Amino acid sequence: MIEISGIHVPLSALDGTDAQELKVLRRAVVRRLHLRPEDVERVERRKRSIDARKKGDVQLVFTVRAELTGRDDAEQRVLDDLGRRHDARNVRTVCEVPFSLARAPHALERPPVVVGAGCAGLFCALALAEAGLQPLLVERGDDATRRSAVVMRHVETGELDPECNIQFGIGGAGTFSDGKLQTGTRAPSHRLILQTFVDAGAQQEILWDAKPHIGSDVLPAVVTNIVARIELAGGEVRCRTRMTGLDVAEGRVSGVTLVSTDPTGLAREERVATDCVVLACGHSARDVYQLLRDLGVALERKTFAMGVRIEHPQRLIDEALYGRAAGNPALGAAPYSLSVNVPGGRSAFSFCMCPGGYVVSAASEPGGVCTNGMSLSDRAGANANAGLLANVFPEDLPGEDPLAGVELQRACERAAFAAGGGAYVAPAQLVADFLQGVPSSMGGRVEPTYPRGVTWGDVSDCLPSYVTQTLRDAIPLLDRRLRSFALADAVLTGVETRSSSPVRVTRGQDLQSLSCSGLWPCGEGAGYAGGIMSAAADGIRVAEAIVRGVA
Repeated sequence: MIEISGIHVPLSALDGTDAQELKVLRRAVVRRLHLRPEDVERVERRKRSIDARKKGDVQLVFTVRAELTGRDDAEQRVLDDLGRRHDARNVRTVCEVPFSLARAPHALERPPVVVGAGCAGLFCALALAEAGLQPLLVERGDDATRRSAVVMRHVETGELDPECNIQFGIGGAGTFSDGKLQTGTRAPSHRLILQTFVDAGAQQEILWDAKPHIGSDVLPAVVTNIVARIELAGGEVRCRTRMTGLDVAEGRVSGVTLVSTDPTGLAREERVATDCVVLACGHSARDVYQLLRDLGVALERKTFAMGVRIEHPQRLIDEALYGRAAGNPALGAAPYSLSVNVPGGRSAFSFCMCPGGYVVSAASEPGGVCTNGMSLSDRAGANANAGLLANVFPEDLPGEDPLAGVELQRACERAAFAAGGGAYVAPAQLVADFLQGVPSSMGGRVEPTYPRGVTWGDVSDCLPSYVTQTLRDAIPLLDRRLRSFALADAVLTGVETRSSSPVRVTRGQDLQSLSCSGLWPCGEGAGYAGGIMSAAADGIRVAEAIVRGVA
């Protein structure tokens, strides 16, 4: 096929429909390659991005692939003709070999156990199952249907299930955080991951959108279909099943202890013998970190981030980024990504920005408030929200305990619970008051979307002073980069503590734990990923290593 990059399309040529977009691109391909319409059999989008550098002339920029009548001979003639015209810039032939995982030569006597069904665990288990290794995937939370009901019950009543919530359950934390897929990973499995999501029911456009997302209204069905694919390939998936013990003998894994709970609450304990445990438990499985520390498994502190959620009217963000083009259906709700260095050597940045989204209650422990962000697939909410975070470095933490970062997170979440007044109500403050260092007594024009309600006050009381001072220094600087960021009525809701793991389960070049052979730390919770795509890619990478080790 012939690939053409840098095709600029003005918004005036589009009406927001897929059919019109393809029609315009087909004409552009014909024109660019100096062909007749009948010479082009098929046009395929490979990338679509927005060029908003000139607010008065916002355009969409595409990379497309074209299949020509006559295939190879026709493609070579076109390239030769472009060469004679000195007009071959941004045009090339491609022959892409799809990424695939080799099948294991035989099954294992004791199948691998994958702990955690977030994206790392799901994709690791899927790759292992399709390689013929019949993995057992265990997840402490519920399947996506029951989990959605449990999360809704928490929103409506304040009742928190510590085993099933926005952090725990099939799909992991990503299921209820918009499903953003742009993490910058260059893993060879990138396209395979996107195609797997599409095959499971996600929108086709994630295959070419430069900033793809699925939406938290679509993701529960998608992850459910991935579970079904794992089972069809010979894997076993158990929900409401928690790893409570890890057997280690002479520096090697020999089994796990699992506790399964049925719908009536009856618990059953079981020991499963295995030489291979993939630890993909996510960044909120604090009991697992403690278990590993007590067993002497190699752990280390790592840099993580904490802060608040900041909410603005989405209309203002659209206008700041797209100018007069704001509201055009071809553009959708505008996302942003910001970072800035502040005096003193620290920095602040936006995280998990949710256009047209909602702030959500992401608590997983009783007595602690924790926030995150979520968008639905249409991103049609009135507000934009993002994490506004500052780094916490290992040297900021006291003592030598590798879990000191976990304890800091927990202390901030408990402080936020107290500041909100209980019942998982969150503390909130207006940006103008935060910058002046005074508590807020009431809200302004931006209506908070946090579902359990907010108590107006001072979010600074819930975070370390170096975090709040960094954010206070950063907001005016960020306003220079994104107009209206320092809007007086913008809302800060606290606290956001779970953007990444504060702990790394240290692994070697072979991807196994440095201190425990047969233990494969994987994904975001182990400290080796940051988002859906990188976690899924790490899960596949670990599965590849396991398959290679099957003699």
